Amino acid sequence: MRFSHEIPARQLTPVATMLLPAERSRVDAAGEGFYRTVHRDSIEDVIGDLRAQRVSAVLVSVTRCGAEDEVSRFSRIIREFPRVPAVALLTQFEVGTPRAVLSLGHSGIRSLVDVRQPNGWRELREVLMRDRTRDIEKIALAQLSLDLAGAPDDCWRFFETIFQPRLKTNTIRTLSAELRVVPSTLMSRFFRAQLPAPKQYLAMARLTHAARVFENPGLSVANVANHLEYSSPQSFGRHVRTLLAITALEFRHRYDGEGMLHRFREELILPFVTTLRMFSPLKESLRWLTGSVMSRRSLHTTDQRK
Repeated sequence: MRFSHEIPARQLTPVATMLLPAERSRVDAAGEGFYRTVHRDSIEDVIGDLRAQRVSAVLVSVTRCGAEDEVSRFSRIIREFPRVPAVALLTQFEVGTPRAVLSLGHSGIRSLVDVRQPNGWRELREVLMRDRTRDIEKIALAQLSLDLAGAPDDCWRFFETIFQPRLKTNTIRTLSAELRVVPSTLMSRFFRAQLPAPKQYLAMARLTHAARVFENPGLSVANVANHLEYSSPQSFGRHVRTLLAITALEFRHRYDGEGMLHRFREELILPFVTTLRMFSPLKESLRWLTGSVMSRRSLHTTDQRK
């Protein structure tokens, strides 16, 4: 059995758009329940959204961006945010459309969706919902499922949870709450199994995500620190130095997402594979909880007899 979490409606993929007025309502209708739009009138506004991590994808109208200067500025988005899906939308064909499509391709856009086709709107939803800054979590879980083949379900749940950035499990307290286990119990279980502390697993998982986000040159250290909910860029820098003995800038240049995932596995998974495949970090807490309930029931029964 593998545990999964549904994404709440309020966390639908946010998409920045540069569309014609008539296109906005159609795009909104097609995305209901799948993504939410943030309509913008300038590329500068879109770049601001990307730096503030307010959006996860960009959608631009072929007709709207037909001018050369507009396309040239749009290439800046592709250059500074290569991990963010950028999609061109074709809703109508005009004399200048072939040239506009060619220019957008030269700017770096690799996805063009023609919604004049029967399956166009479905394809648009699929393309926009691909958040490539989060694909490292999918890659990590796929690799860990091989490394930890046969591990108990609650062991897998621990790793699945630390690689789910939407859950906001940034501390042992919030992680324990998500796992429904007392923090001291969780730490004790790892200690008795002679495994690294759960805090170390969580911290390295966060840095794996940070390394992926840093692959967007348009994001500063402050942008990434804010995205990962550190209290400040300085706090993020101290975290990196404590774990890796390098600065945040050195971290940015040395590791991409896959590189940091490799280090995560080399330090925290592969040396402990045998133990982890038999490790149950949550069951003891469940037994403790059951025992507590049974004890309370026993006391209640005794009181009734009295």
